[in-house]
Amino acid sequence: MKAGLLALAALALSACSQPTDAQPPPAASQAFPKPDRPVADIVSPVWSSGPDRDKADESGQLVRGLGITAGMSVADIGAGSGYHTIRLSPVVGPSGRVYAQDIMPDYLADLRTEVERRGLANVELVVGAPDDPKLPAPVDRAVLVHMYHEVENPYALLWNLAGSLKPDARVGVIDLDRPTPRHGTPPALLQCEFEAVGYRQVDLVTLSGGGGYLAVFAPPAPGRRPAPGAIRPCRA
Repeated sequence: MKAGLLALAALALSACSQPTDAQPPPAASQAFPKPDRPVADIVSPVWSSGPDRDKADESGQLVRGLGITAGMSVADIGAGSGYHTIRLSPVVGPSGRVYAQDIMPDYLADLRTEVERRGLANVELVVGAPDDPKLPAPVDRAVLVHMYHEVENPYALLWNLAGSLKPDARVGVIDLDRPTPRHGTPPALLQCEFEAVGYRQVDLVTLSGGGGYLAVFAPPAPGRRPAPGAIRPCRA
């Protein structure tokens, strides 16, 4: 009897000594609440023409706003045609990595052709799911550009994305300040949805050139992500 009690005590002590900040496995979208707002349709792999975005220096503003530098790993969530993927590749350099992620395989097939044509050896294409980016490794930065309003279940995506972020990572969202059915996201709604999953907004800037805004978020602290069923959806 005494030996059995000692064994149980040892097991309990072992369980208590396990790290409390271990990342739980990805969760399916059914475990999360639905957003209390319309979700915009995915209509195109391109938000705007390249020359217009180049003139506005959208990519430059994104890089500076997130402090993206050589050697970093960056996830371009919803990469589409790869406008930012192509421009992020030389910024992170040979020692860095860009994960061009999308849920549309045909978009990625076209992007693969362009990546190979340009010889961008530091770009890796990733087919994700609507509720999970499925990144193959932790990243320093994640960007969601003009696509957040198209995310079918933002709480599931953000919760699962947090598991692929380094502790000091940052997530940048570029969008327009207008209702989601009109392919934008009001900044207050965006902040509420991120914070519902444990993120913390650290910056919000208006982009020059009429490209909307850039919101920057810090990931949830280790062990601070709420349980999927405990998340309360934000009102649009």
